[in-house]
Amino acid sequence: MLAITGIDPNSNSPIYRQLHGKIKELIDSGDLGQGSRLPPTRELAGLLGLNRTTVSAAYNLLEADGLIEGHVGRGSYVRAISSPSGIISFATSRPSEALFPLEAFRATCTEVIQSAEAQNILQLGSPSGYPPLRRYLLDKAKAEGTAREDDDILITSGCQQGFDLLQRVLVSSGDTVIIEDPVLPGLRNVFQRAGARLIGIPVGPDGIDLEQLERTLAGERPKVVVVTSNFQNPTGATLPLKNRQALLRLTRSVLVENDIYGDLRYAGDPAPTLKELDETGGTVLLRSFSKLAFPGLRVGWVIGPRALIERLTEAKQWSDLHTDQLSQAVLLRFAQSGRLAEHRKRMLEAGRERLAAALHACRTHFSERTQFTKPQGGMNLWVSLPEPLDAGELLQRAEREGVTYLPGKFFGVSKVEANSLRISFAGLEPSRIEEGIAKLGKIFKARETVRQEPIPAMV
Repeated sequence: MLAITGIDPNSNSPIYRQLHGKIKELIDSGDLGQGSRLPPTRELAGLLGLNRTTVSAAYNLLEADGLIEGHVGRGSYVRAISSPSGIISFATSRPSEALFPLEAFRATCTEVIQSAEAQNILQLGSPSGYPPLRRYLLDKAKAEGTAREDDDILITSGCQQGFDLLQRVLVSSGDTVIIEDPVLPGLRNVFQRAGARLIGIPVGPDGIDLEQLERTLAGERPKVVVVTSNFQNPTGATLPLKNRQALLRLTRSVLVENDIYGDLRYAGDPAPTLKELDETGGTVLLRSFSKLAFPGLRVGWVIGPRALIERLTEAKQWSDLHTDQLSQAVLLRFAQSGRLAEHRKRMLEAGRERLAAALHACRTHFSERTQFTKPQGGMNLWVSLPEPLDAGELLQRAEREGVTYLPGKFFGVSKVEANSLRISFAGLEPSRIEEGIAKLGKIFKARETVRQEPIPAMV
């Protein structure tokens, strides 16, 4: 079901245009990926309490924009959008395909397929994951202190499935969930879909605002608190050690730690995970291979108390019955062969150069009134333009100049930062990062100058 809320019948904007805008946001943010099937107009109209004609008008407008295409008898699907030639895209937070070690990957696949275990790997697998990979990851987690003897592990189809399963098991309609603000739309939407009452806590240079969190917890009893410990998406912020310790003292709810970027630290010393610091053992840790290795293989995992992992595994079995053992076996072999460690070295070297290029370009080309985060790793940084500039309004101009990004409105929870945007730098060469940010700086400065011009006095 599409996570669509906020349709206002009293708005000056027609409902079909509001619905068009909501679906366009889901497509632009990646929540509705290429090839995704939209609900039939009658079904979506029933779900949203709208007239079917209204939904049809919204779909027609989306098709006119080139965002979806309809097929007689099959329905409407998100189109495979081809970017204009030469466009510089800061819109997607993913590794560069040019860094994929294809020869090493092919060798790994060959070794797995030619192994004595190939027949078992191609058979139906346990919903909890490929057993050798589960043992490998759990043993590694215990060795580094992020798993205790009473913890267990569940392999998921990326971290997004982990969030979905946690929502299904822990959160009912009307329950309160505390998340970061701004935050990745996929994380926000999975709890929103469940009918949860979301409270967004602002994210600053040192991660989630602990003073605001403490004030909120004084009057709320959330079922779940979700926090990103390292290189938060979209801001790039990281929780310092003292903040991690303070957060654990504050929180009595189920604490979920999202740590999918933790392996991508380019400078500074890493802090222990919340899971490692939590003496109660109750913290739930989510990690993934997607940002470090091959996103297309969709392999993540959840580590938490054994009783909770059992409930999550049961929920997963209801969802997909079995697991994709081949992808998991390939990633296990890739790690055990030492190829993953070698690949990580190259990823860190490239990431270090690309982050440095992004920060240098921001300092060089943005005005003094423009603020931006300065992460030590990950794939993203957060830019705040001088108010009242609107990053969403400026996007069309940027795209005409050959640059694209995601405006802050895609990431808002309790507050929309219209003047902000996310720069995802990991997929671009340093020279392209410099070129793209230079173009953005020119566009933003031009609009800033217009905004600052004095209004002529009326005489």
